[in-house]
Amino acid sequence: MDAQKHLELEEKIVAMLKTVFDPEIPVDIYNLGLIYKIDLSDSGDLTVDMTMTAPTCPMADFIMEDARQKLESIDGIGSVTLNLVFEPEWTKDMMSEEAKLELGFL
Repeated sequence: MDAQKHLELEEKIVAMLKTVFDPEIPVDIYNLGLIYKIDLSDSGDLTVDMTMTAPTCPMADFIMEDARQKLESIDGIGSVTLNLVFEPEWTKDMMSEEAKLELGFL
């Protein structure tokens, strides 16, 4: 995969992650800072490390499945592996400025 195609796919991945929401929070998982790593191989296989706002998040399965289905729908993506991690522990400092404003933290 050439560098331009790789960059375009990474932009599509981020855009798609911005359509995934925790139903209890009106901010997408990308701007919440829940995405820790996006690794796109030259063959198009995707690995994403992500977390939840709390280890006991009751919507974790729903959010993970929503993200998986949306990422798998992107043309050019092969397999999708989502890793749920809790290191480092998520804090509200990981949110984008936009998310902090939306949720009243600014």
